[in-house]
Amino acid sequence: MMENLMVQGRCVSEPDLGQIRQWLSQHPDWSRWRLSRELATQWDWRNEAGQLKDMAARTLLVKLHERGLIGLPRRRQVPTNRMRCHAGKQLAGKDPIECGLSELGPLVVEEVSTQPPRRAWVAAALGQFHYLGFGGAVGENLQYVVRDGQERELACLVFGAPAWKCQDRDQFIGWSAEQRQRHLNLIVNNSRFLILPWVRVPHLASWTLGRVSRRLAEDWQAKYGHPVVLAETFVERERFRGSAYQAANWQAVGATAGRTRQDCHRCIQTPVKEIFLYPLRRDFREVLQA
Repeated sequence: MMENLMVQGRCVSEPDLGQIRQWLSQHPDWSRWRLSRELATQWDWRNEAGQLKDMAARTLLVKLHERGLIGLPRRRQVPTNRMRCHAGKQLAGKDPIECGLSELGPLVVEEVSTQPPRRAWVAAALGQFHYLGFGGAVGENLQYVVRDGQERELACLVFGAPAWKCQDRDQFIGWSAEQRQRHLNLIVNNSRFLILPWVRVPHLASWTLGRVSRRLAEDWQAKYGHPVVLAETFVERERFRGSAYQAANWQAVGATAGRTRQDCHRCIQTPVKEIFLYPLRRDFREVLQA
């Protein structure tokens, strides 16, 4: 008899595996998307806003597949991918924007994750100009665009899932492994931040971080129905100093170990990154340690 597994925060039993195998046997035409929707529906796996957590279900299925417990159908090749098409396009060159912050007119910060055209622009800008590129946001996420008084795009940011483990961050919070597993979804990661290369405006980066940080918790609650109480980001030490984060009152709490989450044998070296955190409420420790 197989012991219950903890996968993706869910306890997976032998009957659960039997049900998934039955679907795979009875419905060989089902795609991974269809299977994950069925699983989330059967388990009534929803976020606090009532939305099906089909992406979490799909990740769970992939992990079971990788362990050899089920055999998923092959990924379907989609001939066109709207996000990739937009991200692959080159944004047209712009005239330099060089002025003081106050000269830009009233700045607008807009959350665009539910607006396909705006979201596609974010993907294109990050894919073309961010040193890490951008493969699209998966799971719960927020995406912001900053425009000036003339409706010119200046910057964009993406927030999503946090790092699973991070020693200096976890020590700063003071939580146990069990508490981390239970409350990790209350942390949000600023995975991308880009000021467009032709925009050279002193203090725009710190202004943007400050403005977004102050509305982040409210926006997350409105979209997903659950709070976030702490924001994190990782700044590559050899490339950047993190001055904008410091100016926006993000706190440096340490550095990464220079390894990836796939590095089980401590042999994959990656650039060391400074860890910056921004509490979204004063009692964040009490909430995360609950």
